[in-house]
Amino acid sequence: MQPTVRFCTSADGTGIAFESRGSGPTLVRVGTWLTHLRHDGNSPLWSHWIDALSAGRTLVRYDERGSGASDRDAARFSIEAWVEDLEAVVDAAGLEQFSLLGMSNAAAVAVAYAARHPGRVNRLVLYGGFAQGRLRHATSARARAEADLLVDLIRTGWGKANPAFRRIFTTLFVPDATNEQMAWFDEMQRVSASSVTAALMRQARQRIDVVDLLPRVETPTLVMHARDDAVAPFEQGRILAAGIDGARLVPLDGRNHILLADEPAWSAFTRELDGFLGGGDRAGTATGTLTARQTDVLRLLAGGRSNAEIAEALHLSEHTVHRHIANIYRALGLNTRAAASAYAALRGIL
Repeated sequence: MQPTVRFCTSADGTGIAFESRGSGPTLVRVGTWLTHLRHDGNSPLWSHWIDALSAGRTLVRYDERGSGASDRDAARFSIEAWVEDLEAVVDAAGLEQFSLLGMSNAAAVAVAYAARHPGRVNRLVLYGGFAQGRLRHATSARARAEADLLVDLIRTGWGKANPAFRRIFTTLFVPDATNEQMAWFDEMQRVSASSVTAALMRQARQRIDVVDLLPRVETPTLVMHARDDAVAPFEQGRILAAGIDGARLVPLDGRNHILLADEPAWSAFTRELDGFLGGGDRAGTATGTLTARQTDVLRLLAGGRSNAEIAEALHLSEHTVHRHIANIYRALGLNTRAAASAYAALRGIL
């Protein structure tokens, strides 16, 4: 069953779409661009994120104003507006205390919210984030020209059927993605927001500056950042961690802004996340490394389902199922379906 998408209204009247899934302590994922609640569950780039974040936890996530299933005609984009959206979602979901995850530009929103509401955030996780947008931390003429060029590319090619212009953003965000993953990301850019709105979003992100708010964050904070991230420089992760008292910085070896399920940085991310937040519901395996979604895949595999049948039952793509099975084999030290089926039977996973 797919979670039901609900709607709430932000302070300025903008409608925000959100959903809850899983059970256990609550983790709120701050909205960011390039998501869509109605599509991400089947995404070859986002499905493993959703599985991991909701494993042993209640995950509340929402589409950013102007994108996804939220109101698409929003024209106000700023830290203040984004914080108001987060406040509206938290209130609509009836949350008193929760952990908060801010990724990419949403890290600045999470910082601003935690500084404003210190008693409501139990734990703060910042991944691939920045305290200063491109026009704040890179002020040379060349940097400004590059920033303007990216906005012009959005205006010119974001909504076209040919993904050539959008592929530039794809290679920045996920340079190590497969052809299928890149094609999905190309299309998600077009589907998630109009070219006009996407350009406004990009311009607002480039002007972000929450450096002065960092010392006001009292929440225990974990900062994770890929060393060679081309979207958010690693130095910005250092600034976030250095500015928040007691924050811990975990460098991740890799260059993907959106971590892929089969890269070592993803395993490091989920291990650190579960250790910091708790939760992370794992199957009772000898290695203790299967996620809840991998356990579901293993159960269906052991029941004789084909990859296509597993994909249909779990609302995934066949590529995602194939990746899950490969990761299951690797985690359990197995090589065949027969061995995985026998393992599942012995462990009572059937």
